Amino acid sequence: MSILINQSVAILCDGNNIERSIHEQSRNENTMLNFDTLIPALLNGRGLNRFFYFREGLNISSKLAERLHEKYYGLVIPCHKSADIPLSIKATQLAGKVDTIIILSGDSDYVELVRHLKSEGVRVEIAAVPETTAKILIEEADYFHPIGKEHWFSYTAPRGQHQQHKKGPNAKSN
Repeated sequence: MSILINQSVAILCDGNNIERSIHEQSRNENTMLNFDTLIPALLNGRGLNRFFYFREGLNISSKLAERLHEKYYGLVIPCHKSADIPLSIKATQLAGKVDTIIILSGDSDYVELVRHLKSEGVRVEIAAVPETTAKILIEEADYFHPIGKEHWFSYTAPRGQHQQHKKGPNAKSN
């Protein structure tokens, strides 16, 4: 007899914290999370209920927002200052609606949130770069997902915005 474990999962990402961590580890400001490898690894067959990406400031990539929405029904939330308070409020609101909350951040500011969510019966997992994650946060979480090189990539912008396309062998001449 096989047992199906069906958990509803919400993922809440502190974008600034994760970005700083991967930039520090890669020594490259153009390094970005690869959500296409990371999210399936975090879910491990469980159902994604909600995905929120919190980002300080108003200059948030519309392409990122569109991509997260299209692939994961994700929502990008701009924050006035840091993501700590908005992410904590959202996690508390979701506590009664999901089985597991995964927080993408290594910031020790989330320790009290983790404790609170666990007291409400929510499984809390942390996903972060191990080298930049507070040890106490790892200890308080039910599970820790290390984010490594396999979950990021270095973005290289195209050289020219208006590159000329060469005519292929089947192109018609005017």
